[in-house]
Order: sequence, then structure tokens, then C-alpha cells
Amino acid sequence: MLELLLSWAILSAAFWLTAEILPGFEIASPRRAILVAAIFGIINALLGWFLFVVLGIVTLGIGFLLAFITRWVVNAILLKITDALSSSLRIASFKTALLGALLISLFATFGQWLVHLVIS
Repeated sequence: MLELLLSWAILSAAFWLTAEILPGFEIASPRRAILVAAIFGIINALLGWFLFVVLGIVTLGIGFLLAFITRWVVNAILLKITDALSSSLRIASFKTALLGALLISLFATFGQWLVHLVIS
């Protein structure tokens, strides 16, 4: 349970940092970043794998070979879905969602690494 809460906190911080850096990617407040991270996490759990498989099949298997690119595009799609479902997040365009997905992934990966380093 603690690991889930830490991951949620890290993802919330990644969303907030991305909103601070990336023009066109806006979150209402730091508290709303927690809500946006929760919505994104739920949507990712429910739809992320499905979109990944669909993109892999549609690209005739190339999407599976280039899984990191496929996952990046899926995360951008999930960000746009989160934007549509939440009034706390506004993403100007799909290009902004792609850049946001990249930044969120970088920040979240660094945050997870940092927490693992401190705990270990």
C-alpha cells in the first residue's frame, strides 16, 4: 500500500513539474495534480494495455517491436482522455500531450529511482 501511495505522489509531482515547464499543459493547482494523477492512473490501468495492443496490431507488429514509442503514444492518448474527463487538466494539442508524456515519464522515472535510492 505504501508503494502505491509513493508512486501516486511521484506521478502527481511529475504532472505538476510538467505543467510548470511545458506551455499548453496546465493543471489548476498542486492539489489538483493529485486528482489528475489518480484519474490518469485509473485510465491507464483500464485502457493502457488495450490501446497498446491495438496500436501493435494496427502497425502490423511494428508497434510491438518499438514498444517504447508505442507506450509513449499510448500515454499521450491517455493524457488527452484524462484532459477530456477532468476540468483540472488542460492540454492544448496532441503535440503538447506527446511532449507532456515524455516529460512525465522522465520525471516519474527519476522520482522512482530517487525514492528507491533513499529507501535502499
